[in-house]
Amino acid sequence: MRRRGRGGKQFRAIKVGKLAPAKYPYYSLDENHSGVIVDLVHEKGRDAPLAKVRFENGINSYIPASDGSKVGDNIEMGPGANATARNILPLESIPDGTMICNIEKNAGDGGKLIKSAGSSAVVFSHGMEGVTIKFPSGKFSMLNRRCRAMIGAISGGGRREKPFLKAGNKERYMHARGKLYPKVRGI
Repeated sequence: MRRRGRGGKQFRAIKVGKLAPAKYPYYSLDENHSGVIVDLVHEKGRDAPLAKVRFENGINSYIPASDGSKVGDNIEMGPGANATARNILPLESIPDGTMICNIEKNAGDGGKLIKSAGSSAVVFSHGMEGVTIKFPSGKFSMLNRRCRAMIGAISGGGRREKPFLKAGNKERYMHARGKLYPKVRGI
């Protein structure tokens, strides 16, 4: 959540350059659908690329691209889909130990969890109450078994591997995050 302040430019939410909400299309949770990745696009303010997916009934949807996605790849969606990379399945159909991303918090909300570049969670176990997920932080969470998730990790994982090269760049990075960093005067 961004602070709103006095209404100056630094307090305003970014509205220019947005394409569409990055979430699964509104289909019944019991239906099976397939689509093709038409384009991989960048959206302003987002660190992971989006995949523009055209489903068989002509609906276009923007979904965070999973690692290894390319134009022309097929995506299956629904309980009857194969448990392979880029496919979207309910948590009850995903085997234990599988890496997943873009997870729905509540069934049908389109995907709210694990959407940043390079991130993924792991399906830990299936139980009577729901499915236990292990997040990158190490935290465990129990989710509804009908919540959908994409198999794989979000692409763009190497964006933080670029070195700072100069101390000034590191100082600006730390200042933007409110961290202390030494300022040295050449005297």
